[in-house]
Amino acid sequence: MHPALNIAERAARAAGTIIVRSIDRVELLRIDEKSRNDFVTEIDHRAEDEIIRIIRNAYPDHSIIAEESGVHKGNEFTWIIDPLDGTTNFLHGFPHFAVSIALARKGKIEQAVVYDPMKQEMFSASRGSGALLNNRRIRVSGLPSLKGCLLGTGFPFAEQKHLETYLQMFRSLSKDAAGVRRPGAASLDLAYVAAGRFDGFWEIGLKQWDMAAGVLLVQEAGGIVSDFTNGHAYLSSGNLIAANAKLHPIIADSIRPFLTETLV
Repeated sequence: MHPALNIAERAARAAGTIIVRSIDRVELLRIDEKSRNDFVTEIDHRAEDEIIRIIRNAYPDHSIIAEESGVHKGNEFTWIIDPLDGTTNFLHGFPHFAVSIALARKGKIEQAVVYDPMKQEMFSASRGSGALLNNRRIRVSGLPSLKGCLLGTGFPFAEQKHLETYLQMFRSLSKDAAGVRRPGAASLDLAYVAAGRFDGFWEIGLKQWDMAAGVLLVQEAGGIVSDFTNGHAYLSSGNLIAANAKLHPIIADSIRPFLTETLV
């Protein structure tokens, strides 16, 4: 295992412990609304602080981009952290949330971890070495079409201006797919694509900490990740499609007629 991936896994497990210990006392937590339908709790902050502490002990010169505390400047290595992806699920006791940690060098993601503390599932990847779930290799699904496939997605709850566009995309894809799910934690949804649990995934308006780790998982599991125009600007645009090589262009073609200027 790459030393940085080992640190990422250690940090993810430590954050997961903080999260799980708090799941039964959510009503006692301090909760703030950062923006419409975007919540943060003291557990988000505590988990993020613990992740940063572990990373800083191992790599004091590295940069960090964290959802709650922002940018910590350093060298060309950058850790991208979401300490609790799926905070709304956590607040409602809905057991689908994750810790997401990625390490990029000069903008290229090299290491990735997505950890589900409720199921104790550790998804991990190192560039060029494949993707793993609890140290067992995983691959994207092999379905070649929308027929029979299960898709994951996320509603643009913070970007209401895109809601009608999203619903058009949803209608186009759902009429042929076996089902579409919206669990509410993009990092874990992308991990599910990597593991073949979802055949494909698309979403509008993600942040880089929502998807950085999941992107590498999908790629190392044999999948394709792009923005809505088949480009590589998903980390900056926030618009993403992830699927196996056969299904990816079908999803892209299905949503292309509904793209507006703000989504390309």
